[in-house]
Amino acid sequence: MAAIGHYNNKNFNARAFYLDPNELPSNDTKNEIIGFDANWTASPNKFFGLSYLNVIRSEAPYPQAAPGGDGPPEIIAGGREDLNALSFYGKTYPFKGKLKDLFTALDFAYQWNQRLDLNAWGGRAQLGYDFKKLKWSPTLMATYQIFSGDDPDTPGLERFDPLYYEGSPSAWSTGSKSSMVFINSNLRSFMLSLSVMPSQKDILTLRYANIAAQQLRSPIQFGQAARVEFSDGIPTVVSGVTEANLANDIFLEYNRVVNRNLFVNAGFAFSFAGDGINNIVGETSLWSGAFVNVVFNY
Repeated sequence: MAAIGHYNNKNFNARAFYLDPNELPSNDTKNEIIGFDANWTASPNKFFGLSYLNVIRSEAPYPQAAPGGDGPPEIIAGGREDLNALSFYGKTYPFKGKLKDLFTALDFAYQWNQRLDLNAWGGRAQLGYDFKKLKWSPTLMATYQIFSGDDPDTPGLERFDPLYYEGSPSAWSTGSKSSMVFINSNLRSFMLSLSVMPSQKDILTLRYANIAAQQLRSPIQFGQAARVEFSDGIPTVVSGVTEANLANDIFLEYNRVVNRNLFVNAGFAFSFAGDGINNIVGETSLWSGAFVNVVFNY
């Protein structure tokens, strides 16, 4: 269920919202969220905005790293309730003349919850260039995004809560195949993408992502990679990874606009595990996958 109010005045847009997400009955954590978004939009490629939200009700648990990273993570029941988040975002083409096709984008979010002594942050910076005069109009873009993980050496909680986000690699997912394993928490990633348009109806995009843990010995997702390690014959439970590199992804995607109602989306992706994973489970094999989507809007 949702209630949304809009206000528009020329280039200024604002909305307030109440959200009660439709979650799976088997995992309904009773989330209820209120907030607002305000933005100034000069064009689809030049905008700035500010968002705020407050989780007024939730039973969603949080994992917290054990002191020093030694031991299984503690699960905090109802950790999400009372979460506050403030986010700034923007995109612009800042130059004129020869660099007029260079664009930059920035997103930054800060989260806090006084009840849990939670202070977390996440963000993304993008730099790209539209080669409009070249054949197929290539666009090259570099992206760096990071989401804080819980520091095992502090009593507070620094784990970023990704809440709900668009799962496409063109939006907020971290990598392609790896995005099915790692949510946007305790992660950092460097990504490159190259898009070309062989025709006005065809877009081909090649993406590369290097994905790493932001905080060692700290929960990734919800405590995956918890295991027993031995030091001088003494067993210790460790959560997270002791080497930052998690994976390298390559993703080739094709989009075709057949007509105003019919769209085709296809892709092929593969991922190589990094040292952070190989040191836990041993050498891993190539993880690959492919898909085809046909979308009809009516």
